[in-house]
Amino acid sequence: MLSLLFSGNSGDIFLFAVLLFTIVFSLTFHEFGHAFSAKLLGDDTAEQLGRLTLNPVAHIDPIGLLMVITIGFGYAKPVPINPNRMKKPWGGAATAAAGPFMNLLIAVVAINVFALADKTEIFELTEQRATALIILAQINLLLMLFNLLPIGPLDGHWIMSWLLPTSLRTQYDYFNNLYGSKLFLALILLSVMGVPIFDFLMNFSQHFVGYLDFIS
Repeated sequence: MLSLLFSGNSGDIFLFAVLLFTIVFSLTFHEFGHAFSAKLLGDDTAEQLGRLTLNPVAHIDPIGLLMVITIGFGYAKPVPINPNRMKKPWGGAATAAAGPFMNLLIAVVAINVFALADKTEIFELTEQRATALIILAQINLLLMLFNLLPIGPLDGHWIMSWLLPTSLRTQYDYFNNLYGSKLFLALILLSVMGVPIFDFLMNFSQHFVGYLDFIS
């Protein structure tokens, strides 16, 4: 991603700006989704720590953002939650799912704004605007799918843990606590080295985005 800045092509610099904005915007809404759902379910831990906000400064981790810019993978600050303070036993899983849901919501809005402008000319759909909206939709779908993987620190492991019967849940949690983060880091390293570990997620997000268009 960083190489786009040094290409000397104005189109590449625009693409870098769109990607950077999209990632910051999307991660901010993702983390806000966790904080907001936790608050609704009775846990105000995130609110007390200033995380119930759409201010990107509260959510973006400088090292995580730098990693996104340089190697294409990164992270935001995890929202702290306390499932024991929630009103429902499924509160932890619901709070985990809220982040990916926010990404899905952004993707739906972006692709339908694109379709509405393309169909009705409610505003001028320039090539740059079209590119920005499509990238916004695709990256948010990718973030949703990536975070739903049930390994390591990703949201999917909280959801999977709640879905499993008690006997399997204990074994799964034990395995994930021991090996999940190591497996996750290994997959990231392999992807950075050029192994197409996550290509299926990228391909699926690019293919699936068309099904979110309810206007065309």
